Amino acid sequence: MQLWHFALLVSSFVASVGAQSTFTPARPPALPLAVKSPYLSTWLNAGSDGGNGGYLAGEWPVFWGNQITGWCGLIRVDGATYTWMGLPGSNTVTQTAFEYTSTKSIFTMDVGGKVEMNITFMSPITPDDFKRQSLIFSYLNVEVSSLDGNDHDVQVYADISAEWVSGDRGTTAQWDYGTTDGVAYHKVWRQTQLAFSEINQQAEWGYWYWSTDAANGMTHQSGQDTVVRGQFSSNGALTNEADTNYRAINNAWPVFGFSSNLGTVNSSPVSTLFSLGLTQDEAIQYEGSSGYGPVPSLWKSYFTTDVDAVTFFHKDFSDSSALASSFDSKVATESIAVAGEEYLTLTSLSARQAFGATQLCGTESKTYLFLKEISSDGNMNTVDVVFPAYPIFLYSNPEFLKLVLDPLFENQEAGHYPQSYAMHDLGSNYPNATGHNDGNDEAMPLEECGNMIIMTLAYAQKAGDTDYLSTHYTLLKKWVSYLIDEALYPANQISTDDFAGSLANQTNLALKGMIGIQAMSVIAKETGHTADAANYSRIAHDYINQWQTLAINKNVTPAHTTLSYGDESSHGLLYNLFADAQLGLNLVPQYVYKMQSDFYPTVANRYGVPLDTRHTYTKGDWECFAAAVASADTRDLFIKDLATWVNETPTNRALTDLYDTGSGK
Repeated sequence: MQLWHFALLVSSFVASVGAQSTFTPARPPALPLAVKSPYLSTWLNAGSDGGNGGYLAGEWPVFWGNQITGWCGLIRVDGATYTWMGLPGSNTVTQTAFEYTSTKSIFTMDVGGKVEMNITFMSPITPDDFKRQSLIFSYLNVEVSSLDGNDHDVQVYADISAEWVSGDRGTTAQWDYGTTDGVAYHKVWRQTQLAFSEINQQAEWGYWYWSTDAANGMTHQSGQDTVVRGQFSSNGALTNEADTNYRAINNAWPVFGFSSNLGTVNSSPVSTLFSLGLTQDEAIQYEGSSGYGPVPSLWKSYFTTDVDAVTFFHKDFSDSSALASSFDSKVATESIAVAGEEYLTLTSLSARQAFGATQLCGTESKTYLFLKEISSDGNMNTVDVVFPAYPIFLYSNPEFLKLVLDPLFENQEAGHYPQSYAMHDLGSNYPNATGHNDGNDEAMPLEECGNMIIMTLAYAQKAGDTDYLSTHYTLLKKWVSYLIDEALYPANQISTDDFAGSLANQTNLALKGMIGIQAMSVIAKETGHTADAANYSRIAHDYINQWQTLAINKNVTPAHTTLSYGDESSHGLLYNLFADAQLGLNLVPQYVYKMQSDFYPTVANRYGVPLDTRHTYTKGDWECFAAAVASADTRDLFIKDLATWVNETPTNRALTDLYDTGSGK
C-alpha cells in the first residue's frame, strides 16, 4: 500500500475547506513543496494570515522568508488551459485532496471533470545514503488520468522564474539551456556571483537547474512570463527558443518553461517528471583546525560536474522514491505505534523541515553538517538550535549529530574561542562559519555547556562511539567545570528562550546544568577517568538534592517546579528533564516526573501549555520534550493540542516552534 493511501486510512485529522479539498493528516500553516536546504526551501502559504487555505492553484509558492519564488503549472485538456500551480490565470483546477508524508506533498486535482492530476512534490530524505542526501534537489512528478472514462488530449506545462536566483529582484539573471543523457535542463544564475552572500536570506551564488526528460513531445522556451505561458496556453507547445536578453529579474520577468505532450490520456495514468535544484561548488566558509577557508558541497565528492549531479538526480527518481517511501513508512509506523495518529501529524511535518535547515559539506573523508538558524538571526550550528533537533538526528542516523557537532569542537579546540564556556554558535551569519574569535557571541554559557555535554554523550551512546568521548574529553572537562561553578545558582542570564529575557536562578536552566554534570560523570566513566566520574556524580547528586528544595513549590496542589527559585507564583515547562531520561542518567527522582506530568494539564490552554507564567506563548519543541517524559495521558494532551494547532492556526509560514497557546498565532 502506498504511504499516502495508508495515511488516509489511519488519520482522523482530516480538515475540509469549502467541501473542495481534504487535508491529511492535517492542513499545515504552510505546505512544504521543495524543502531540502536553507536555500532550496519553497512553500505554499495556507493560513488565513495571507495564505489561501492550502490550494496549490491560485497562490504563488514562496521562499521560507515569504518572498515569491515563481513556480507555475498549467495543463491543457482538449484545447482548454487550466492553472494547477501559481497564479498566472483565473481558470484553475479544483483541488480535491492534499496529503503529506515525511518526504512528500501530494495534491489531487479535478480538471474540469475530465481528467485527474496527482501532483507529488518529493524532497528525499536518505539518512544512510550521503551521496543522495548531499544533493540540493527536489522532484515534481505530475500524473494524469481520465476522470470521466473518456479519452482526452492533454499537455502539461511547468516553469520556474528567475526569482529563485537572488533575493534582489533588481539584479541581472543569466540563463542557458542544454540536454545531456536524456535530460533537458534550464540553467539559471545570478550574472554577478556573490560567493557566500545572501540577500533576503536567498543565496547569491550557485546555479539553479530546472530539468525534465528530453523525450518526444517535450518542448522548451525561455522568455517573458506572459509570453511563454501564453504560448503554451494558445498552442499546447513551446517554441524551443531561448530569450538571450539577460536582464533584471523584475524586468519582463524571465521564466524557463517545459511543456510535455502526453497525447491521448485514458484511465491509465501518464506522468511527466521535473526536478529542481541548486549547485554550489563551495558552500561554506569555515574556520576550523587547519585555519580559515572555503568548504565544498559534499556532492562534489561524488560528481565531477554539476550537470553530472543534475543528470544522476533526475534519472534516480525511481530509486530515490523507493528510499523516500521507506523512510516515510518507518516514521509513520513508529509514530503511530508510539503516540497515535496525531503524533504522525507532527513527526511527518517536521522531518523535511529539520533536514531542510542543513547541508552536507566537505569530503567523503572529512564531512560536516552545517545548520542554519532559520527565521531567527541566521546563526550557524547554533548549539541550542541543534539541541531540539538532536532527537531526529539520533533517530535517523546518529552520524548527523556528530557531523553537526564536529565543527563546533574543531573551532574551539583550535583555540579560536577565548571564553571558558561553550560557544553559542559557529558564526553569526550563514554560510560564514567564522566563529567568534573575540568571544562576543550571544552569551548562553550554562545553556550551551550543558547542551554540548548532553549531545556528545547522546551521540556516543547511540553510535557506540566511546572514542569520540576520549577525543574531546579535555574540552568537555573544561565545560563541566563551568557547570560545577554555575549550575546550582545560575547567574542572571538568558537561556535558549532568549526572547523571554534574562533571569537569575532559572529552575529549568539549573536542571540542565546538573544533568550536564551527571552526563559528564558517565563520559568520564566510559573513558576510564574513574576519579572524575565519581566526583562529577557526587556533585550532580548533591546539587539535585538542593534543587528540589529550591525549585519546587510544594505549598500548592498540584505541586510543581517554579520558573525561578523562590517565585512561588510562577511555573514553566521543565523540558530539560528530557535529557535525564533520554540518556538514562536517573539523576532526577521519579516523583518529579510524575509531579510535572500531573501539573501540566491544569495550566493548558486551547493550543497547549504556555512556556512559563510570563506569557501565553509556548514552544512546540519543548512541549514535545515535556511530552516525551510525561504520563501517557499528559503526553497525549500535549500531542493533541499541538496537532490541533497545526490544523487550525491562522499562521501562514512553515511550522514554527513559537506560537500563542490562546490565539494560535
